Amino acid sequence: MSTHQPGQPVNFQGVIVATALPYKENPDAPAGLEVDYDKFAEHCDWLISNGCRGVGPNGSLGEYSSLTDAERRKVIQVAVEAVDGRGLVVAGVHGPGWHQAQHWTRLAAEDGADGVLSLPPTMYRASDEQVIEHFSKIAEVGLPVMIYNNPIDTKVDLVPSLVAQIAQIPNISAIKEFSGDVRRKFEISELCDIDVVAGADDVLFELMIDGAVGWFAGFPNAFPAESVEIYEHMRAGRVEQARALYERLVAVFRWDSRVEFVQAIKLSMEMVGRYGGPCRPPRGPLTPEHTARVRADMERAIAGIESLRAGV
Repeated sequence: MSTHQPGQPVNFQGVIVATALPYKENPDAPAGLEVDYDKFAEHCDWLISNGCRGVGPNGSLGEYSSLTDAERRKVIQVAVEAVDGRGLVVAGVHGPGWHQAQHWTRLAAEDGADGVLSLPPTMYRASDEQVIEHFSKIAEVGLPVMIYNNPIDTKVDLVPSLVAQIAQIPNISAIKEFSGDVRRKFEISELCDIDVVAGADDVLFELMIDGAVGWFAGFPNAFPAESVEIYEHMRAGRVEQARALYERLVAVFRWDSRVEFVQAIKLSMEMVGRYGGPCRPPRGPLTPEHTARVRADMERAIAGIESLRAGV
């Protein structure tokens, strides 16, 4: 059940979790791994129960590009059913061309998503005009759209001047800013009226200081309650309380901006008693060195949270 009414705006404030996707072994499934929809539904429920505003399935963390078309649609349906109107479902609709992204947006609307998240054209270094067309076609469907700036992966940088043009399109509601350049928040706000959402976990603090209103996040898959606490402290102006918690987590948060972020977050989930599990190709297991580094960063984060709670 969607909470979105057609034609009504949706704000993307709060902690919206880019959900990891669990698999179970099945030799007949792609790469021998079948999507575990039951575990995924339970995970979505757990995130909402821990105070997260919503879930963002079918993003890069959700390994959307490794899914079959049928799997990709069912993931959204399962998320909508699991959230059951208690929060937002923001479906990833990334695609090489606008016709593909628009197709996934239409299906997301049919299946009850509250909004969509979209990169510019993937696998192609599009011009500004092509980027604007891409988002215009997605927005035509009628769902609120969060555009996603990830120039590291797409080689297309949604610079503030381009964001200002895109923001004029009806139904464009927010931008997930993943460039890592925290200076952009002010420039975007000077040029247009669009909500800026922190897109990388390790710049959350800085972007929210500058006025970001939301967080589309990876590590709340492992630390949902703590992530919501940081966010709420920042929104209320309790900067010192937010900093005390954030500085204990930021070392592990940095993995959200690294190539191995999906595997690192799944391992982090395992370390707090959740199910993470394997990834489909092209993502393979972490190297022993990376495994050791993630474990060390997580152990420090867990110990840091415990010491903070104990008042040490």
